[in-house]
Amino acid sequence: MTQPYEGFQGKVGRTVAGSESWWPPRPSAKGKPNVVVVLCDDLAFADLGCYGSEIDTPHLDALAARGLQYTKFHVTPMCSPTRAALLTGINPHAVGVGHVAHSDPGFPGYAMELSDNVATAAEVLRDSGYATLMVGKWHLAKDSDCSDAGPRHSWPCQRGFERFYGFLDGFTNLHQPHRLLEDNSPVVVDEYPDDFYLTDALTDRAIQMVQSVKASDPSKPFFLYFAHGAVHAPLHAKAADIAKYDGRYASGWDALRDERFARQKALGVMPEETVLPPRNSEPGNDVLPWDGLPAEQQELFAKYMAVYAGMVDSIDQQFGRLMAALAAMGELENTLVLFTSDNGASREGEVEGTTAYYQHLLGATDLDADLARIDLIGGPQTTPHYPRGWAMASGTPFRLYKINTHQGGHSVPMLLAGPGVPADGFRRQFAHVTDVLPTLLELLDVPAPTKRQGKPLKAMAGASFAASIADGPSAHREQHYEMVGHRGFYRDGWELVTLHLPFTAFSDAEWELYDLANDPTETTNVAAQHPEKVRELADAWEQAARDNQVYPLDEGTGLKFMIRPERSDVFSETVTILPGTPTLERWRCQQLVANRSFTVTVRLASLGQGVLAAHGDQGGGYCLTIDGDQLVLTHNDGRGRLRSCSGTIGSPAVVEARFVAPGGGTWSATLWADGEQVAAVDGLPLLFPMAPFQGIDVGADRGSPVVWGRGSSPYQGRLESVTYTPGDHAPDSPALMVDLLRQLGAKYE
Repeated sequence: MTQPYEGFQGKVGRTVAGSESWWPPRPSAKGKPNVVVVLCDDLAFADLGCYGSEIDTPHLDALAARGLQYTKFHVTPMCSPTRAALLTGINPHAVGVGHVAHSDPGFPGYAMELSDNVATAAEVLRDSGYATLMVGKWHLAKDSDCSDAGPRHSWPCQRGFERFYGFLDGFTNLHQPHRLLEDNSPVVVDEYPDDFYLTDALTDRAIQMVQSVKASDPSKPFFLYFAHGAVHAPLHAKAADIAKYDGRYASGWDALRDERFARQKALGVMPEETVLPPRNSEPGNDVLPWDGLPAEQQELFAKYMAVYAGMVDSIDQQFGRLMAALAAMGELENTLVLFTSDNGASREGEVEGTTAYYQHLLGATDLDADLARIDLIGGPQTTPHYPRGWAMASGTPFRLYKINTHQGGHSVPMLLAGPGVPADGFRRQFAHVTDVLPTLLELLDVPAPTKRQGKPLKAMAGASFAASIADGPSAHREQHYEMVGHRGFYRDGWELVTLHLPFTAFSDAEWELYDLANDPTETTNVAAQHPEKVRELADAWEQAARDNQVYPLDEGTGLKFMIRPERSDVFSETVTILPGTPTLERWRCQQLVANRSFTVTVRLASLGQGVLAAHGDQGGGYCLTIDGDQLVLTHNDGRGRLRSCSGTIGSPAVVEARFVAPGGGTWSATLWADGEQVAAVDGLPLLFPMAPFQGIDVGADRGSPVVWGRGSSPYQGRLESVTYTPGDHAPDSPALMVDLLRQLGAKYE
């Protein structure tokens, strides 16, 4: 593998072999520029070749060589908030998206949908004559609004995009996505082709959308928002891309971090005098020394990173394909391209990583099960995430990770190229994701609107960084951050930040102060030497928090994720699903089964073979089938372990699967035919908080199957209906502990 930075000639006039294949040699003579904004998910500061990575990213390196590479570009520490800020130019809590869109606690800063007094880039550009196109991840509608019942007011096509192909959720299976939408409608897929890969499919659709617009009206400019699902977990990549990096990471994360840091200094990404902080050691955030790990763990952990590298490589391949398509259309010379990420490296794999991401979110680990599936990692039968040691290396040279308000949580790569942008190397001015929309409007000479649907709009918080294109000063002097209790405030090179521990008081004592002008990697806390600066910035954070709807802070109980408005109660009521109904949406289905007892009642018009009802996928789920003369219940715990029970049946009119949640994280299940019990099984692991990730199917098991190798197995008889009847919550369900959580959290307010 060639070193990605070979061929770069210092900070100016850099070249990358092969980039001329898609980058046009002449300036634009066309009308208003097209705009392509590419946003990756969880891609960290050091993951591209031009930022010091060993991963092959020649097309993105070429973009850097043909334009500008920003080294102090910042986002929020979490995906939904960054996406809200990117599209609106407004701080995320002020938009209503202070966290990921998986809650609805009733607080203005956490409405988890775009407020109606802000305008998106798509709305502004559409009204200025642009075709507005989107592919990929949305994640800006509250989960309770993502079913086919809507409401759709915070979906892409209702927020300015004329075309959309992608998913509304926070992530999905890249080999067998759980629910894709085309515009406002679900895409029904019984079985995915063996070679399906979402990054490729999104690129296919992006190219088709652009080609369609330009063939229909060559004079019409387009705005393409390409929002990757990669490299978010589950870590999925194509076999050839994984094989390319197999064995590359055997030396471990400590060595990789040193290698990337050396490249960063050699490239000029980081100044020569920059200090690499010690390995992350903060309690609950620490990384183990690689050399102290057992050999079998090293092999497993290296495999996770090979898959991650293959995902990044694939992003670059498809970016190159998109650029080549624009060049073939004669449009690239008149297209402004911005590439970035939504937050720092994800530490969600924690110490050991996992092959079962949805179950791992509970904190459950099973290293033996992961080792047994090492050859499947990255393919459609696993839902992996790498250990946080690799997140530390991905974030080189910064400390900590996604979610944290330290630099590692929100420092990301950002590349800008296109008409009016010189091939002029690095830009080291501070810039923030809220600056993107104001910058685009200035570069495109599009006025910022003052009203939306007749209502006054909130003023943008961001400031255009267009001046930095000519190496002028930053207009963005200060910025606040908040994420699950972590706080941060930047002003003129100083940063005040906390690493907040759950169930501890929010106090001035936890503030850390860093002089980023001289200590960009936060190695020396100077709070004790500058108490007046601490007070100044702490007061500024407090004012910004009140101005931007940041309160209430998360004290660690998770209460904000438990409480829901009464309108959500309908999703926990009995529902009857008829044959032919498309796969029900994930969150809507989880309300029927999560942490509770429930019954699945199937009414049969005629007996046959196949799937009666299926809920979930390879990441965890269960299905009820008829196989020969057997009624069979199969449960997949998400780690590839199947448990089942079965009983002989005659020709019943009604069959049932009754799940009882006695507590302790398990279900007991019984099977019934016309009122007589025919089978039973105990100790089935509950599937929560994100599994079953795929929703309920009746009469088939679409998409990613619960049982691998069986396909969709459509029912060969005739079904009348399938009824889900939710029962009591498990006695230890968090839903029964809301009052206790309120009391506990009040101690830390």
